[in-house]
Amino acid sequence: MAAESRPAPTPLLKDELDIVIPTIRNLDFLEMWRPFFQQYHLIIVQDGDPSKTIKVPEGFDYELYNRNDINRILGPKASCISFKDSACRCFGYMVSKKKYIYTIDDDCFVAKDPSGKDINALDQHIKNLLSPSTPFFFNTLYDPYREGADFVRGYPFSLRDGAPTAVSHGLWLNIPDYDAPTQLVKPLERNTRYVDAVMTIPKGTLFPMCGMNLAFNRELIGPAMYFGLMGEGQPIGRYDDMWAGWCTKVICDHLGLGVKTGLPYIWHSKASNPFVNLKKEYKGIFWQEELIPFFQQATLSKDCTTVQKCYIELAKQVKAKLGKVDDYFNKLADAMVTWIEAWDELNPAGAGSAALSAGSSK
Repeated sequence: MAAESRPAPTPLLKDELDIVIPTIRNLDFLEMWRPFFQQYHLIIVQDGDPSKTIKVPEGFDYELYNRNDINRILGPKASCISFKDSACRCFGYMVSKKKYIYTIDDDCFVAKDPSGKDINALDQHIKNLLSPSTPFFFNTLYDPYREGADFVRGYPFSLRDGAPTAVSHGLWLNIPDYDAPTQLVKPLERNTRYVDAVMTIPKGTLFPMCGMNLAFNRELIGPAMYFGLMGEGQPIGRYDDMWAGWCTKVICDHLGLGVKTGLPYIWHSKASNPFVNLKKEYKGIFWQEELIPFFQQATLSKDCTTVQKCYIELAKQVKAKLGKVDDYFNKLADAMVTWIEAWDELNPAGAGSAALSAGSSK
């Protein structure tokens, strides 16, 4: 007798998660992700020329927004969304109505674990987000909630419930996420180390967040996931995800939320041009020496009980303290406020999901 065919199991959080992809090209890379992504809803943010048609493989459920759609939906507030930079992806976070977001770049493919099995990155991100974090006390066995692990001797029992996980930061095999100077001196370096670990980044510790393989709880931290003013018309690029990461971590620490990093890995296939990158990063490499101490010392008042309130207060501090570094930070602080205003317009408290017509949807 022929084996009875069974329907594919419903993936985790199928109706509670959107996949956000920024792109300027046809999304052929989705073919490789089909087994893992096909049952989820995609939000594609098309950067560059809005008259160009982006092709999406058959069978995917998606909305596609281009610059014309962003201008139509946000009006004057569209100025806070970057142009000609992957920072445009954060528009997808704003228009989503789901609880969780996974964002991936279009040069990222399915990686294999050491046994040769394809890694379902999305599944691992979901596991990270659905289990608590341990930001207040480091567990030397890393994530105590993973199968085969637990809290080690000496870990306070009062802290073993953990904190809600707001962010799951995944890693990459093959092309590492290096800055331009490191790319230039190590052009052939590839990351071949698969470390089977997930850990919580401790409270008070910053990290360089990479947006190419990232998931987060939109309800817990979404308004802080603003990727700043980057790309065309701005003096800096390639700091979009890091800016969001620094802001997010300060706010997570203040609100008692957790950030995990480690698994899952994706395969990063294409190194960007280090000379082009150096031009984009040049000012950021200098500025980050003042930005990091700013975020390390940033504190938020007790009145900051929501992500929006935290973010507005942080924007004021950016203007007061970083505006002296360069006028760009005054513009960025204003854009941070505009971002929150736009977020709240599209996501009014207590309202049901608003119907937004995209440029095209399938």
